[in-house]
Amino acid sequence: YTSTFHNNNVKSQCSCSVTSLACLGRWVYWVSLIFSPFWFWFLGRDGKGGGLKPMDSEQLREYGHQMVDFIADYYKNIENYPVLSQVEPGYLVKLLPDAAPNQPESLQSVLDDVRSKIIPGVTHWQSPNFHAYYPANSSVAGFLGEMLSAGPGGGVIQGTASEAILVVLLAARDKTLREAGKSALGKLVVYGSDQTHFALQKACQIAGIHPENCRLLKTDSSTNYALPPEIVSEAISHDISIGLIPFFLCGTVGTTSSGTVDPLYSLAKIAKSNGIWFHVDAAYAGSACICPEYRKYLDGVEEADSFNMNAHKWFLTNFDCSTLWVKDRNALIQSLSTNSEFLKHKASQANLVVDYKDWQIPLGRRFRSLKLWMVLRLYGVENLQNYLRNHIKLARYFEECVGQDPRFEIVAPPKFALVCFRLLPPVDDNEARGSNKLNQELLEAVNSTGRVFISHTVLSGMYILRFVVGAPLTKRRHVDAAWKVLQDEACTLLGSPLQENG
Repeated sequence: YTSTFHNNNVKSQCSCSVTSLACLGRWVYWVSLIFSPFWFWFLGRDGKGGGLKPMDSEQLREYGHQMVDFIADYYKNIENYPVLSQVEPGYLVKLLPDAAPNQPESLQSVLDDVRSKIIPGVTHWQSPNFHAYYPANSSVAGFLGEMLSAGPGGGVIQGTASEAILVVLLAARDKTLREAGKSALGKLVVYGSDQTHFALQKACQIAGIHPENCRLLKTDSSTNYALPPEIVSEAISHDISIGLIPFFLCGTVGTTSSGTVDPLYSLAKIAKSNGIWFHVDAAYAGSACICPEYRKYLDGVEEADSFNMNAHKWFLTNFDCSTLWVKDRNALIQSLSTNSEFLKHKASQANLVVDYKDWQIPLGRRFRSLKLWMVLRLYGVENLQNYLRNHIKLARYFEECVGQDPRFEIVAPPKFALVCFRLLPPVDDNEARGSNKLNQELLEAVNSTGRVFISHTVLSGMYILRFVVGAPLTKRRHVDAAWKVLQDEACTLLGSPLQENG
């Protein structure tokens, strides 16, 4: 389901005012159908006049086969769809009924509507031509685990990296305030880089950290946009000198903009010497570190207080599944523990079980660990390593293609499966202004073809194009096709034919 429905484009194109009851009814109706296929067993009928029971094994078998066939056909034909939605925002409002149906509809009619009305507005994250963002993978094993997880309950894994960084920030905050006093909240300071994921800023907002005390330290090309330890030390020393309390430092393995890796070992030493909680965000690139040749990027992680990796990004596990490890579980539990009477039982009171409700924001949780377990069991470490290596190999191939065309340049040396590059402006143009405008136009031209989808970032004031290899179906021919589109559109923008060495 991640490929078909996990995207922002559909959200924006289907948006409408929630103040309208009719619109809200349409949303409830379609969201229930699209995002939770198991609702079919509660809302649908078999099309032959027989109503569906809340859960019947034979009906589940029949409709389950239809749903699996529908999804399998989608993946079989995914390469034929435009990668980026080609419809206008708001198109879906005209196609939806004013309210949910009074009587159940057949599963087939719903699937027909999904095919004709929903899929045209979808950006296909699992398409082999999707190169815009870090992946949100699906896989056969992941689907099987997702299906099985609708049965017995359990699981201990966070939903997203945003949740993970929030709970450890809360743990670090409360640990510090127990020593400094609750009145010291306004003095607490958080450190990251200007490349750190914005989830850190959001966590600070939720945790009550003053915005001016969230230090996003500047990086540049001299360190390939990694966080310089000396700048961190200087910032911490300065804050201590003016009476502030440094308490949290975030390092990243595989930043969103450029895929860089912060120097974990050096940052860990700084954090430890100053009594600061050190969190490692490896949401994207942590997966690659199952390969021995990439484990060097985790040097120093043993000194971290917490570590997070998104298995749903690049590890063939369906969304959502974000693993979080903490060195001191007591800090987390003390911050998030609740002890309502209706939750008390002998095993919990006697500390015979682990109450994972005290490790996360919600009380309930999905059985996320099951699908990750199935991915590990059904693929095995060797196949997972080869899967990741192949993506990195394809990214290196794309990098070589860019490097052979003098009109382009690589901006940040790639470490994993992200390539940051840009089209150089003609020599008579203003370098900064001309390059940024030119690359924005190139991005829009490439994406408007529907044959490939890439994204952008800004590094050192430069508008940069991002090409990510991450979809399970991507092969070298897809990279070649993407590069051909980029070259053709570059020729159009520059008004010059492609040179032979390009």
